[in-house]
Amino acid sequence: MLLLAAFLGLASLGQTMCALLGGLDLSIPYVIGAANIMLPAFLAARMPALVSIVLLLAGGLLIGLLNGILTVRVQGQSLIMTLGMGLAVAGGAQIVASNGAIEGGNNFGSVPDWLANMASIAGTTFGLPVPAVVLVWIAMSIVVIVTMSNTWLGRSFYALGGNRVAAARLEITESRLWLIAYAISGITAALTGIVLLGFSGGGFVGVGDPYLFTTVAAVVIGGTSLLGGRGGYGATVVGVLVLTVLTSLLVGLGLSYAAQQAVFGLLIVPMVAIYARSPHIRLQI
Repeated sequence: MLLLAAFLGLASLGQTMCALLGGLDLSIPYVIGAANIMLPAFLAARMPALVSIVLLLAGGLLIGLLNGILTVRVQGQSLIMTLGMGLAVAGGAQIVASNGAIEGGNNFGSVPDWLANMASIAGTTFGLPVPAVVLVWIAMSIVVIVTMSNTWLGRSFYALGGNRVAAARLEITESRLWLIAYAISGITAALTGIVLLGFSGGGFVGVGDPYLFTTVAAVVIGGTSLLGGRGGYGATVVGVLVLTVLTSLLVGLGLSYAAQQAVFGLLIVPMVAIYARSPHIRLQI
């Protein structure tokens, strides 16, 4: 369960950063899928694994920056803009990687043993029966939570999400924070796609589809306001764990994937309704 939570937690990190500013990133699942099929393609071309991973993370960074640039001035349209960017990325990745190894969106290239050990249930870290990706997620969570609570950069996210006029008076640059949030989202989405390859054993462009709304659900259930200025990644971690436990329970009860989605929807709607009833921080100052 912690392994599955780690994948969702990594994907939800960037979504949390965007939500704190009042935005959302719907390109996350498509970046995950693109990275998931491009890594086997790079490895099949005999590109060193480290170089391949760096290129994919750089690609995620570039996509995030493009999302930030496109949405910073039209924030009300961020959902459509990031969705369109995601579709373009997923389609482009399939075209680039279509060297005969892709069949129905799958890339059956070999997966390095170290990556499989890092992200599989049977994986170990320094002899401990814990997959390395879980420890990576825990370390990243600590760094992000401490940074958001104790640094000028972290508090600037809350200031900007809470009241843009007040943030401007404090000389907080809105465009810079918007770019940082979406850049983080792009990098963490690419990282999630990479580690998911070790878990599944083969690339699939649709591997990120379940994360389209579960990342949003984790943010909302954790208590982060989609209007910005309230919540944080610590709250999202709680939401991720709740969703993972709930998913395991529903699977154990024999519910289908469609039924699980219905339960998640019925959980999200009342929680958003409850949050929406409380006035936003910018209306209280």
